[in-house]
Amino acid sequence: MEHSFGGPFGTLFAGLGLGAFYAALIWINVLLGVFLTPLFLVPLTWVQDAVLAKRARKTA
Repeated sequence: MEHSFGGPFGTLFAGLGLGAFYAALIWINVLLGVFLTPLFLVPLTWVQDAVLAKRARKTA
């Protein structure tokens, strides 16, 4: 006996599955942006502070 999700219910089932997939994809990308951005920004501020301090010592 063969079972399939064809017809209108199959279309709804596939739409719900794809909707859940894309919602999860957007969610993980938002979380990656929120948690990974400080990992790059904080060291960049350290480098910027060091460059500005070196420039201030050079002009003084």
